[in-house]
Amino acid sequence: MNRAASTSKGISIKTILLGGLVVAVFFGGTLFALDALWPSNPMSEKRPALTELPPLPPISRISSITAPVAVANTAIRDVLDSTAPRNLSGNKDNPLSELLGKAEIGYSIARGPMSVSGANQALTISTPLNGSLRVTGNLAGNAGNAAGAITGILGNALGRNVGNIVGRTLDQRADIRGAVTVTSRPVLLPNWRIEPNLTGNVSIGETSVNIAGVKLNLGNEMKPLLDKTVSDQIANLSNQLRNDPRLEQIARREWAKMCRSIPLGQASKDAPNLWLELKPVRASAATPRIDPNWVILTVGVQAETRIVPSETKPNCPFPQRLEIVQQLDQGKVSIAVPIDMPFTELNRIMELQLKGKTFGEKDSPAEVTVLKSNVAASGDRLLVSLRVKAKEKKSWFGFGAEATVHVWGKPVLDREKQIMRLTDISLDVESEAAFGLLGAAAKAAIPYVQSALEENAVVDLKPFAATARGAIESAIKDFQSQTDGVQAEAQVTGLRLEQIEFDSKTLRVIAEADGLVRALVTKIAVQ
Repeated sequence: MNRAASTSKGISIKTILLGGLVVAVFFGGTLFALDALWPSNPMSEKRPALTELPPLPPISRISSITAPVAVANTAIRDVLDSTAPRNLSGNKDNPLSELLGKAEIGYSIARGPMSVSGANQALTISTPLNGSLRVTGNLAGNAGNAAGAITGILGNALGRNVGNIVGRTLDQRADIRGAVTVTSRPVLLPNWRIEPNLTGNVSIGETSVNIAGVKLNLGNEMKPLLDKTVSDQIANLSNQLRNDPRLEQIARREWAKMCRSIPLGQASKDAPNLWLELKPVRASAATPRIDPNWVILTVGVQAETRIVPSETKPNCPFPQRLEIVQQLDQGKVSIAVPIDMPFTELNRIMELQLKGKTFGEKDSPAEVTVLKSNVAASGDRLLVSLRVKAKEKKSWFGFGAEATVHVWGKPVLDREKQIMRLTDISLDVESEAAFGLLGAAAKAAIPYVQSALEENAVVDLKPFAATARGAIESAIKDFQSQTDGVQAEAQVTGLRLEQIEFDSKTLRVIAEADGLVRALVTKIAVQ
């Protein structure tokens, strides 16, 4: 009996061991079969055929910066006051040679401080005149004979008294009071010059000398002289301004500074260093607007702008002609840049959104975990290939398997949230067979894959938008300065992402920014 029990016990142990061995062999064979069915490189499984896209053409966008430059009338006044002649002196031809004989008429005039004001699109410059007139010499011997001819000028008293002073030495002085007013209506010319359109006027008060008891008003005699002197000065100044190259020289200097590539750094980790290329192509300006206290000159530049993966040396010929445009009330910055993102970066961002996430409701028959993802372009859609692990939840064993599924979707730009998402998502027909080993329970997880992609297959473009904004702020930084007498302000007020396009290797995002710019000049350097 003991032997039977012992034998029965031994058989039972052997049977169990044998059964375990069979199960192990079967399980090992199953694993071997699964390994044969599922390659070691899961993402290398055959994917749907892709439609190759032609490379995106090189692209740049036209950007513009239009800035009103307000020059204070006081700055113009100070320049004119420091450069215009202050004194005028000389001799006037003797208008009464028969009476005054060898007498000389000398004058010395000094101008006072200048004032500048604006009204009716004209700039008015005025200065007072103060000086003296001196008559020296002798009365002519035939003064008596001339008296009758000039009594209308001198009065009858001179005829009666002139005999008493013939040959007498004269030394008479008189004050000169007056003012000079110059009006300018400046116009910009296409050849980078200014036509000042200057006109002038001289006014002289009464200037009297006393000869032989008679008062002579020589102010009217001085006015033609001063008119000619001022006219000559205006002609010289007009010619100087008309041929002054400083506006073109300043424009050429700033043009050369703008023609360059600006380093931007990386949009995100592991992304390539980027550069903003600025290539000015057009210059414009408006005829100055004259306000009571300011002369406002609007200048503008249009440039081709793009973001590139390496520094460039753009060629920017200086425009020989300046385009004349209408005045603007406010400065404006409008800059557009294309940002090219390689699909390697897109893949990295997408995988961060999906890898390791499990999708499926609590009461769903199965759940799906994303192990790896890859994005490729084909036609007007993107193909998202996902290596997933599906696990059914209805049975006690909870069988699961890995598979690669392919999902199609159209990329759409969400401008408000600054993200790219996939719409019209559909599972590739052949991908449904990937869940065949798990049966109907695993296939039920397919809708969760699709809905999960709709919610999570997004690319956050905010880092790229921030890079674009930084690029634009760098581009207009040169307009921001605080120097002696010059205050320039520039700022970006908003940035938006306008559109996306792609080829087989690159996703392109177009960013546009708006801003404000202005400059105030309260002091002009005198060369």
